[in-house]
Amino acid sequence: MSDEQEAGFGSAIDQIVAEKGISKDKVLETIEAALAAAYRKDYGERGQDVRAEFNEDDGSARIYKIVTVIPDEEEVENEVAQMPLKEALKSDKKAEVGKEYVEEVTPTDPNYGRVAAQTAKQVIIQRIREAEREAVHDEYKEKEGEIISGIVQRIEGDTVFVDIGRTTGVLFPSEQVRGERYRVNQRIRVFVVSVELTSHGPDILLSRSHPGMLRRLFELEVPEIFAGSVEIKGIAREASERSKVSVWAKEEGIDPVGACIGQRGTRIQTIIAELSGEKIDIIQWDEEPARYVANALSPARVIAVDVFENANINKDEKKNQVAEEEDVPF
Repeated sequence: MSDEQEAGFGSAIDQIVAEKGISKDKVLETIEAALAAAYRKDYGERGQDVRAEFNEDDGSARIYKIVTVIPDEEEVENEVAQMPLKEALKSDKKAEVGKEYVEEVTPTDPNYGRVAAQTAKQVIIQRIREAEREAVHDEYKEKEGEIISGIVQRIEGDTVFVDIGRTTGVLFPSEQVRGERYRVNQRIRVFVVSVELTSHGPDILLSRSHPGMLRRLFELEVPEIFAGSVEIKGIAREASERSKVSVWAKEEGIDPVGACIGQRGTRIQTIIAELSGEKIDIIQWDEEPARYVANALSPARVIAVDVFENANINKDEKKNQVAEEEDVPF
């Protein structure tokens, strides 16, 4: 093989590794599997256990046929890939169950390299694509439940497709914030709801209305939440309208509500701006249900809260009856 061809193999593999984000071992494994498949198709026998060994330095390949020793009591299901122990002992006194006999069967046909390359080409391309899809899926699977930045790629009807780097995510109408308008090339922040691997690649569901986005924004903007000294106990969100976030301080001396609001409201205003003006109420969580309900209904002035269980529906279900002063704006 010429130096130019050798350089071609090396550069092609390096390009795949760099551009597709796939490990070199995975690329070589894919090439060897494709070469073995090509040999079985044109030279081998049906059912053969064939393995290929690819030399990335010069692009050459060696093909090996494998026969495995099985126990005598087992039925031989594949005559070209299995051998009973008693049969193996006839020619090898050291034979044992599980031993593999390897025989090189690389074709001597001068055209083998060209024919094998042509046959394997489509298989290699397909498997590289599969590996690429898996790599992209694995990368974004780790980002489920996180906020990422993207650029609006295109809009089809009410569905927005967002370029998030190595792939495209989908922002369905149900996951959009009512009243927001999106335009092509607009940079937006989105919440990764789910990542699923399909035959055509990873399906990535994005959201701007998910409660998880609000939680992540607080974690990004409030150091006390990120550090764990303040905990978000619950979120009730009606995207574009109003959200309520209950918080609790794990450490003495920390005002959880004040920490979330920030000095002169800087922290909460940053979050509100990101969510297009959505109103956000920060409330103090309390382990006492009555006080917690009263806090949640603020700024309404609650007179009384009765907490009771609804035995007819579910023994664990609790309902609250609240009495509040009239004419108090909520």
